[in-house]
Amino acid sequence: MAVKTNIDMVSLLRESLAKGKGVKYKRLSDAIGDGILSGQFEPGLKLPPHRTLSDKLKVTIGTISRAYGELERLGLVVARVGDGTFVRKRGLDRKLDEGFRNFSEDTPTFFDMSRNMYIPSSETDFLTQSLQVLAGNPSAIRDISQYTPDVGLPRYRAVGAEWLKQPDFTPTPEQVICVNGGQHGLVCSLMALLQAGDTVATEQLTYPGLITAARMLGIKLVGVETDEEGLLPSSLEAVCRNHRVSALFCTPTIQTPTAAVMSVTRREEVAKVCRDHNLLILEDDAYAVLMDDRPPPLCCFAPERTTLITSLSKTVPSGFRVGYLHAPQTLISRLSASLRSTCWMATPMSFELVTDWIENGTADQLRRQQVKEIRRRKMLVEHLLYGLEYKTHASSSHFWIPVPEPRRASEIESELKQQNYLVATAENFAVGHAIVPQFVRASVSNTSGSDQLLIEAFTTLTKSLSHTRERFSL
Repeated sequence: MAVKTNIDMVSLLRESLAKGKGVKYKRLSDAIGDGILSGQFEPGLKLPPHRTLSDKLKVTIGTISRAYGELERLGLVVARVGDGTFVRKRGLDRKLDEGFRNFSEDTPTFFDMSRNMYIPSSETDFLTQSLQVLAGNPSAIRDISQYTPDVGLPRYRAVGAEWLKQPDFTPTPEQVICVNGGQHGLVCSLMALLQAGDTVATEQLTYPGLITAARMLGIKLVGVETDEEGLLPSSLEAVCRNHRVSALFCTPTIQTPTAAVMSVTRREEVAKVCRDHNLLILEDDAYAVLMDDRPPPLCCFAPERTTLITSLSKTVPSGFRVGYLHAPQTLISRLSASLRSTCWMATPMSFELVTDWIENGTADQLRRQQVKEIRRRKMLVEHLLYGLEYKTHASSSHFWIPVPEPRRASEIESELKQQNYLVATAENFAVGHAIVPQFVRASVSNTSGSDQLLIEAFTTLTKSLSHTRERFSL
């Protein structure tokens, strides 16, 4: 049935190319769109591959790509990385089509291993004390009740610079901008430094918040190959030769989702490629704070072109929405204008509290508690993964686990969900049209369960993966 439908589609498109008006890709997208809306092409139908259709219609692959892209923009089809392009139907949407989610709306009966979250500790007592102190300081309350400078009050910026400081990295307050969390900092950076139609290189598996933001802003993403250290400089070089790349987004320390950490040598090589090709660098530094002996940030090796994006969401309660941008002085005015256009200024109330916490050591105490709790939880479950290959880092709260062939990660995800467990698959992080590796990400940072529930969750996950391996090795 699908074969006949595709034959009919090719005939329809040939006729549209011969008789229609306007540019070719629009004639093709209009013809397919009409077929979808009239019911001629049923929901779930897989459209012919780009090369196959270009050969049959005697047009370029680029024309087919633009036609399919127009249909996707209109919401009539969905392109699943590594699988093809399908007429949209309920349940077929890519996970990222609904946008990046910071909060699970699934029923509380699910035990969520799909997200890396702040693990509650002693912040409730600290917050109660801080609010009581603030209530007795009318001057501070007056200051945070009014508009503040878009980049943040001088005290907030100075403390932010101190928080970012490392042995080989000493930022100045004038280079620090206060933002409402890392995602806000990323969006401000994209808006300020790039335009619709620009191309950003990033790891083939990257932070989902970038994918969502880039789609909303009309920015193209192209994937760069990685290894156990993260992004490969040779692959970035090849991407720059084949595409007009404007910037690189990467996570050099505890990369999402692979947990890779770049060596200093690798950072130097990446910085050189970016300098050779005049790329801006957007550096995601959110997870680096969990490492006590982390390498210097990438911005140390290319300070004139790097915007470092960080947040305290892995250190203090995520609801505070406190983050910082560190950028070259030449870019500060553009970034601050972008910040004004989104929210005028970062929320003073959160920064007042967190600035006090950084100054009096509370923030670092909470950071150390996070690191300790992550390692304790991983020790509880790591032995359950015996016999499975996986990747992680001592300071990472998740495991990156391959799914044994021939099964797919989506099947494991579905099986676990039927048993009330949630994991993330590689598709959540995939960029471009390369085949998506079959991996699942499982985190130990669930906020609502006991140690026993965590052990049961990882036991169930391991059984599902082990049964897969045993079933197909017989």
